[in-house]
Amino acid sequence: MSPEKPAVLKKPGECWSMDFMSDSSRNQRHFRTFNVINDFNHEALSINIAASLPAGRIIRYLDKLAEYHGYLLRIRLDNGSEFIGNMFTN
Repeated sequence: MSPEKPAVLKKPGECWSMDFMSDSSRNQRHFRTFNVINDFNHEALSINIAASLPAGRIIRYLDKLAEYHGYLLRIRLDNGSEFIGNMFTN
């Protein structure tokens, strides 16, 4: 099976991409970032940084983003372990 070709986007808010990243500071404190990008214009809509980013917090954060930027048609993600929990799939 070949990957799906990205759709041609006609306006902002049609599709966002989101993913998590991990890093550590100079003093070896680990943190995670949750990044949301508007695929139409590649604008970073948000970067949420914390030592822990539980699903409930991410869902509330996405709700606030959607209230501010408008509700979108699609979200693109990599189906990583962060996105397969019950809170995201229900």
